[in-house]
Amino acid sequence: MLGYLLARAGVDVVVLEKHADFFRDFRGDTIHSSTLEVMDELGLLEDLLRIPHSEVAQLSGRIGNETLQIADFSHVPGRCKFIALMPQWDLLNFLAEQGRRYAGFHLEMQAQALDLVHAGDRVCGVQAQTPSGPLTVNAELVVAADGRHSTLREVAKLPIRDIGAPIDVLWMRLSRHPDDPGQTFGNITSGGILVAIDRREYYQCAFVIRKGEFADIQAGGLENFRTTVARVAPSLADRVQEIRSWDDIKLLTVMIDRLQTWYLPGFLCIGDAAHAMSPVGGVGINLAIQDAVAAANVLAIPLRRGAITTRLLWAVQHRREFATRMTQWLQVQVQKRILGRVLSTSTPIRVPAWLRFLFSLPMVRRIPARIVGVGFRAEHVRTPDAGAIAYQSAPSPTSI
Repeated sequence: MLGYLLARAGVDVVVLEKHADFFRDFRGDTIHSSTLEVMDELGLLEDLLRIPHSEVAQLSGRIGNETLQIADFSHVPGRCKFIALMPQWDLLNFLAEQGRRYAGFHLEMQAQALDLVHAGDRVCGVQAQTPSGPLTVNAELVVAADGRHSTLREVAKLPIRDIGAPIDVLWMRLSRHPDDPGQTFGNITSGGILVAIDRREYYQCAFVIRKGEFADIQAGGLENFRTTVARVAPSLADRVQEIRSWDDIKLLTVMIDRLQTWYLPGFLCIGDAAHAMSPVGGVGINLAIQDAVAAANVLAIPLRRGAITTRLLWAVQHRREFATRMTQWLQVQVQKRILGRVLSTSTPIRVPAWLRFLFSLPMVRRIPARIVGVGFRAEHVRTPDAGAIAYQSAPSPTSI
């Protein structure tokens, strides 16, 4: 996204992607209302929504034996009053295709960034490995957007604060039937939590467990695990046999952390490389996109002039840090006060009368919708459009 925005603004960009394609199971496939608004501002929304997807206008949860409407997106600001569920590989392929409209956008597949290049105390490029051999890219600015296990962040030795998380998540697929509810839904019962994300043909299921508990679950046997899934999500009980082996289950080790400083001279971290988010709310992708928009707004024109200062990189962090801190604080509260307690109890869970009344009020359901759909600080596109021109296959000296 950042590469697209900067190339659109006339900056020469090389994006390094270590895999041969984007076709991998990213698990988080939510495109939130504020991200859809960015796409609308770029004139890309209608083309994006032609890609097969699901739209979630409300979020509900089954708590104990009751179903509670939790979030209503019909009043979020912007054109799209919903969250789009779309495989992330489709979104990435779409952005790559749009980026190729600009001569300054160069996407190098199977190029794994391994190290930073320095000139004195300033980062001036990146070293990568490709099937053809080593690749050195010289740049005015290097941006690490390589995720929560960022290689470049580790190389840069930026100080990080580990906030921690009491949960992990097991991901699995279960089939979706035509008469199933047409929305993403959560199931909360004593000792178990499962969220089913509607991917049209199947559900991407997130089964929440206590931190480090996966080995004990495996020791208990696959049939016991299937029984537990059926107990937590009775509507999916008729298909738990689709979990044929432990290979069908992927462990996500949940972590929440953030860099104290997101930058060095000539180097900036954004997205999970700057702040790993919990899966609570599914907002990590949204924050990463918003980081990219904010970074482009601050840096596009200075990059064209070759005038990137640490003050500008600080401005990007300053712009995005409040939303990051607030989101992580809220995720920690949910994990400690709700998820952790649910997973630790064997007492049947009932919806308190006050909570049932609270979420019966339409105004209350708008609050979680605003937090999830928009976040604490929505970014808007301020970068210019230098004009779409024919893609040039031979990269010229790069600015980022």
